[in-house]
Amino acid sequence: MTRNRNSTFDLVVVGLGYAGLPLVSAACEAGWRVAGFDIDSDRVAALVGGRPVGETTAENVAAMLHSGFVPTTNVDVLGDAAAVAICVPTPITDDRQPDLASLLDAITEVAARLRPGTLVLVESTTYPGTTSEILQPLLEASGLRAGSDFHLAFAPERIDPGNRLPLRSIPRVVGGVTSACTTAAVAFYSKLVDRVVAARGAPEAEMSKLVENIYRQVNIALVNELAVVSRALGVDLWDAISCAASKPYGFQPFWPGPGVGGHCIPVDPHYLAYKVRTTGGTLRMVELADDINRGMPQHVVGRVSELLNRVGRPVRGSTVLLLGVSYKPDVSDVRGTPALPVARLLSELGAVLHYHDPLVTDWQVDGKPVDSVVDVQEAVRTHDLVVLLQRHTAYGDDLLADCQLLFDSSGAARSLASEVYEREC
Repeated sequence: MTRNRNSTFDLVVVGLGYAGLPLVSAACEAGWRVAGFDIDSDRVAALVGGRPVGETTAENVAAMLHSGFVPTTNVDVLGDAAAVAICVPTPITDDRQPDLASLLDAITEVAARLRPGTLVLVESTTYPGTTSEILQPLLEASGLRAGSDFHLAFAPERIDPGNRLPLRSIPRVVGGVTSACTTAAVAFYSKLVDRVVAARGAPEAEMSKLVENIYRQVNIALVNELAVVSRALGVDLWDAISCAASKPYGFQPFWPGPGVGGHCIPVDPHYLAYKVRTTGGTLRMVELADDINRGMPQHVVGRVSELLNRVGRPVRGSTVLLLGVSYKPDVSDVRGTPALPVARLLSELGAVLHYHDPLVTDWQVDGKPVDSVVDVQEAVRTHDLVVLLQRHTAYGDDLLADCQLLFDSSGAARSLASEVYEREC
């Protein structure tokens, strides 16, 4: 990018989480002067000390620091940036409404320090209209105008935790509040990724991220519902999906599971549903898919109860081991994990719970710690029942074959020729 001689940093990233740190890394590799602002002092201290945060590695953090990366809790760094990228969380509230508090706080801090020529990029997921209708007026309260004095664009993050694809190979969508803003954003990301897709405007870029995750939510809900009915039909749904996936066009496989989790699929669709409700409409497909996916933990616990009953054991007092409590295989992230409602429901039924996850060393359910087993090989042999929630690569057939009783919610144990396990179907 063209360096601004009046700026200390080419880029300041706001929010040093799963989306912000990969952007920092890519910008550092490009030779830019980069700073990162975060209100979490522990996170910043870890990065300053060279310790990994989230999905980063110590080697990755060391490389960023060696290039000159400056992690800080000093918000005034925003006034020293040629470009500011906002990568803060945009969760939902307990009643599934958008929570834009962190995004609005970040924009307010940027507005207070906004200088002519600055490029402001919003990567945090939100509903269509947020950037132009809410964020732009906040920034223009500075007296500067978007498209002439500064540039403002939405560019949804596309980070997939656990996926080792380099950021450069992942196309980026950008949409500015004016055509000049789009042009500036395209020029920025073109230095970091191989392909940039210019949306018609900011609302279309905002919608694109929601479409991506709604597509996944709806298709996962479909196979989850099919998993429930396939059991009654005596059909191996995993085999059926594998067969369908042999078609070279018109089909993409999705797989059943105990529910959905993470930072996107359980959250992002509610942003669009909220926006649609403000127009007097409803997003029926999205709301139905959410209901189905949220109901899967209850279905898992019901199947577990049936399996224990089949061998003459009540849930109350039975020792149950949960394998894999993160929200997806081979990642440590437990945000929105379906393991949480599964554990909550089993505890309410009186099960004695333990868990094992090679990537999660401390896990709580409603503020109460769940004991983690140290020797997983011994634990699968001694627990009354094992529930496989995530198919971490650490959980091979040799481990699963030692279970007294195994309920597999992921389909990973399908190859086991055993009478003691049940698939999620």
